[in-house]
Amino acid sequence: MAAAQTTLRLGVNIDHVATVRNARGSAYPDPLRAAKLAEEAGADGITAHLREDRRHISDADIDALMAELRVPLNLEMAATAEMQSIALRHKPHAVCLVPEKREERTTEGGLEVAKDENRLAHFIAPLREAGCRVSIFVAADQPQVEAAARIGAAVVELHTGAYCDLHAEGRFAERDAELERLRDMAALAHDLGLEVHAGHGLTYDTVQPIAAFPQIMELNIGHFLIGEAIFRGLGPAIAEMRRLMDEVRG
Repeated sequence: MAAAQTTLRLGVNIDHVATVRNARGSAYPDPLRAAKLAEEAGADGITAHLREDRRHISDADIDALMAELRVPLNLEMAATAEMQSIALRHKPHAVCLVPEKREERTTEGGLEVAKDENRLAHFIAPLREAGCRVSIFVAADQPQVEAAARIGAAVVELHTGAYCDLHAEGRFAERDAELERLRDMAALAHDLGLEVHAGHGLTYDTVQPIAAFPQIMELNIGHFLIGEAIFRGLGPAIAEMRRLMDEVRG
């Protein structure tokens, strides 16, 4: 197994720029403008989740991002026929399959892969053939990581939401146990030949322990950065996250 890279990539999720836009039904703020600012600030890629209910990112946003981005687009989506068709039309650099429920505020938990292997293996096959890197968003759970490898995914993205929530709630013993699970699953995924990413809920306070895992090659961070941009500006918010990531991987 090749050694893990030293430099850690940062993918910036611009979903919640669209959330603010859609709150007023206006044309601004523009997610594409945010994506371009993120590029200039040093983002290695842009992540956008095209939900079935289109509550934030729209089809037109994906069209614009595909046409104008200079860095790779990571298209998050549910494993549905409609989303597969959209991904095959655009052929983004990466497709990340996530669970999706209409009633949730944001993506909750990881995808159930182990109980749905056959369907998911057939679902991702045409995406792989089209040249998309297929990523599976999973909890720090051994059966899910192993199943992701068996179905032919190139990448697993480990869900860091539980770790971040426990930190915010001051439940530090449970947080540390979840961090250990994430560490173990990053190592397992790497040993299985999967590229390892991580994301969900990461902040300046929680990013460094995750960034320190040598197997992790990319972090995808959105909501916190968009919120912090209100106070710092998007470029400086990203630059500070980049600094914290690099500090532990230097």
